[in-house]
Amino acid sequence: FHEDGFLVLEQFFSAEECESMRTQIQRIVAEMEVPPHCRTTFSTREEEQLQAQGSSDYFLTSGDKIRFFFEKGVLDEKGNFLIPKEKSVSKIGHALHAYDPVFKQITHSPKVQQPGIGGEVTPHQDATFLHTEPLGRILGFWIALEDATQENGCLWFIPGSHTNGITRRMVRAASGASTCVEFVGSEPAYEDKQFIPLPISKGGLILIHGEVVHKSELNSSESSRHVFTFHVMEAKGTTWSKENWLQPTPELPFPSLYT
Repeated sequence: FHEDGFLVLEQFFSAEECESMRTQIQRIVAEMEVPPHCRTTFSTREEEQLQAQGSSDYFLTSGDKIRFFFEKGVLDEKGNFLIPKEKSVSKIGHALHAYDPVFKQITHSPKVQQPGIGGEVTPHQDATFLHTEPLGRILGFWIALEDATQENGCLWFIPGSHTNGITRRMVRAASGASTCVEFVGSEPAYEDKQFIPLPISKGGLILIHGEVVHKSELNSSESSRHVFTFHVMEAKGTTWSKENWLQPTPELPFPSLYT
């Protein structure tokens, strides 16, 4: 982990735990009612983020709620689903870990709490979006609820890239700006040959350093690739940037992992 910026732990969660999360999501999606004005496409490409996420209060205020973000092209011009809605969701965020009992139990499980465990999505570093002072205090948990392969969109990493710092940040825009967030700095150009794939079996966990560069490719298969992800921060001696899009609220302060 310290050398590469990531660590693969196969069979970290059981098949039963994975199925409990997938079943719960099926229930949540089956019951979801999304107002047309809240049907927001989720993407990590910079221009699309600025347009879709930055202009949407729905995204910016989702930190203490369970909300839905959709794949591109799944809604018609009237906001109706063009495909079954269970296949339309790209991401559900950002408070499953706080409000849903199944995901809360997984997030705060003894497996996750054990000490010493830590220190197409385009190439990025999580610290671009979740900035701390000092850096190096954010750890991502990426849990495969199904097998993740090169065909259905496994993660790719640049080993050792977590040692180079960050050159770009997404921050809350000043009051009166045309968008709610903006990017400061620029992302370096990465070559495909720098990345290595990390396929992982159902139940596996990938620990992700906040500054390691990673991505996932387009799912070109007929199989889904469901995952549950969350981040933890070393709170002692750490300042969470007030410019981050995600902020604790009176309704949901950042919960301690050990509660």
